[in-house]
Amino acid sequence: MPEGKHVFGIVTIGDKGQIVIPKRAREVFHLAPGDQLLVLGDEDQGIALVKADILHEFAGEIMKAMKKGADKDQ
Repeated sequence: MPEGKHVFGIVTIGDKGQIVIPKRAREVFHLAPGDQLLVLGDEDQGIALVKADILHEFAGEIMKAMKKGADKDQ
């Protein structure tokens, strides 16, 4: 596999629609109990999981950039 690319294996969806994230994937991506994941989907490309804290950081950077832009306009 190319560096930074992984295949962690296959998971099974349980009766309640839940999956278990493989241990190695949790280690690589520093996932711990209580972490929140955003579930994204594209009907053509599939499902992606993103740590919610990364999304919060990204949204914060967008808000800062928008504020700077608004301040320049005044």
